[in-house]
Amino acid sequence: MYRSHNCGELRASHINTEVTLAGWVQKSRDKGFIVWVDLRDRYGITQLVFDEERTSKDMMKQAQDLGREFVIQVKGNVIERASKNPNMPTGDIEILVSELNILNEAQLPPFTIEDDTDGGEELRMKYRYLDIRRNPVKNSLIFRHKVTQEVRNYLSKEGFIEVETPYLIKSTPEGARDFVVPSRMNEGQFYALPQSPQTFKQLLMVGGMDKYFQIVKCFRDEDLRADRQPEFTQIDCEMAFIEQEDILNAFEGLTRHLLKEVNGVEVEKFPRMLYDDAMRLYGNDKPDIRFGMEFGELNAVAQHKDFNVFNSAELVVGIAVPGGNTYTRKEIDKLIDWVKRPQVGALGMVYCRCNDDGTYKSSVDKFYDQDDLAKWAEVTGAKPGDLICVLSGATNKVRAQLSALRMELAERLGLRDPKTFAPLWVMDFPLLEWDEDTKRYHAMHHPFTSPKPGQIELLKTDPGAVKANAYDLVLNGNEIGGGSIRIHDKETQALMFDYLGFTPEEAKAQFGFLMDAFQYGAPPHGGLAFGLDRLVAILGGQETIRDFIAFPKNNNGRDVMIDAPAPIDEEQLTELSLKLNLKP
Repeated sequence: MYRSHNCGELRASHINTEVTLAGWVQKSRDKGFIVWVDLRDRYGITQLVFDEERTSKDMMKQAQDLGREFVIQVKGNVIERASKNPNMPTGDIEILVSELNILNEAQLPPFTIEDDTDGGEELRMKYRYLDIRRNPVKNSLIFRHKVTQEVRNYLSKEGFIEVETPYLIKSTPEGARDFVVPSRMNEGQFYALPQSPQTFKQLLMVGGMDKYFQIVKCFRDEDLRADRQPEFTQIDCEMAFIEQEDILNAFEGLTRHLLKEVNGVEVEKFPRMLYDDAMRLYGNDKPDIRFGMEFGELNAVAQHKDFNVFNSAELVVGIAVPGGNTYTRKEIDKLIDWVKRPQVGALGMVYCRCNDDGTYKSSVDKFYDQDDLAKWAEVTGAKPGDLICVLSGATNKVRAQLSALRMELAERLGLRDPKTFAPLWVMDFPLLEWDEDTKRYHAMHHPFTSPKPGQIELLKTDPGAVKANAYDLVLNGNEIGGGSIRIHDKETQALMFDYLGFTPEEAKAQFGFLMDAFQYGAPPHGGLAFGLDRLVAILGGQETIRDFIAFPKNNNGRDVMIDAPAPIDEEQLTELSLKLNLKP
């Protein structure tokens, strides 16, 4: 055996036991007459000791020459540690080494393999196999495993069947660009990698599987940021013979189970909020409800004076920042500069101080008196000592801008505690959204989402007013899951394709297999898909997902470790009947 125990296992109860350990050299301390070496594996660190009084000269020389990340095997006796380390699980003991075998030498790593490393993100991604040795990444991957196992166990106990669906499929419009794969055997034709298993899980319902789930890779060729990857993992679920309430109850149960088993947190309440209310009160469809600062719409109390900035705006809206009156003018000016950044896009910000004595001091005092400002405070819920921040402009833009400011202020004020969990259902999304570029409606979720009961006829007269039988599960300001009740009859599905601008021929070419399946007795069905990467990150107290993915890609979609994507040679291009036409 390479080892009898792992490096996190030994305790005082093992003293006087002969053991064999193997692992990596974390670091060593050479005092000349004695050498201490920290030996590390996945499970922890054990201190080794080489003592010139009890260790041969040859082994002392070997120990002194050990470098960081050397892979070694040692045999020895567990002894009590003279200077105990209460911060280490193995801190009461050390190994007096009697035999040392160097299994593999190592070059000096390009960054330190420590919890607090000196390596930048790009460098650590290039040497990801080294980064995984660090506790933050290693523990994140172990945490992901734990969450995944809990998901599988819970859904299996609830009667769900895990079914694999294909990765090489047909390109279908689902909102983002497809990754395409040329087919050698079918010249000039291409597979697509699935953006989700959407149509397949619906077909499984037609096939009578009743309750399906899959932890599945999905692929979207879209612009990236810290919380997006071109390949990502979903917990994909579908159920037959259900209504919306059945779906919500089923996946509230899963979320509640994960919070309890993984985080030790009991959450009973899953509030429900209409999409329109989420946009009105928080400016986005995934609001963080761990703190207040709800929007107050100020048109009625701010557009009656001679301040044209407000008078010409479609929406005037503000938030009350708790304790914000302590901000200096310089700090407020920095906030104004922050909202004027291109990433936010506001033209400016009006503010109003709510003084402790009940008076108000505003940046637009020239136009508004104390009674006016008192109404601002009433609408935004501001109290003495708060600061009111006001933005104005086109409704959708200004809501997005104030939402960004709200989240930034909450971060600065420490209101986004990662150990506090506030789930929320957002419901009744618009079924369709208008695209100014194409001058037609697009499905807000996907073309298979059912309208709310009783609203199908509204498609003919006011398509933009139709609500979808759709729902998103939000946790701490992040969408962790979303789904809908599906269309399950050919006629309604054909009507939906028509309103999305598909000709009957296009609909048949793209989705004829699904339409055909609906003719053979499709049950009412619906489902939900969790974004596993994001769910794991939030449960792990993080906002970004990369540390919870073994081998992530950077913001350009590149794997800098293996240098992918990469060109292929002419022979492969010829075999695939492809010719490059690169832009100059």
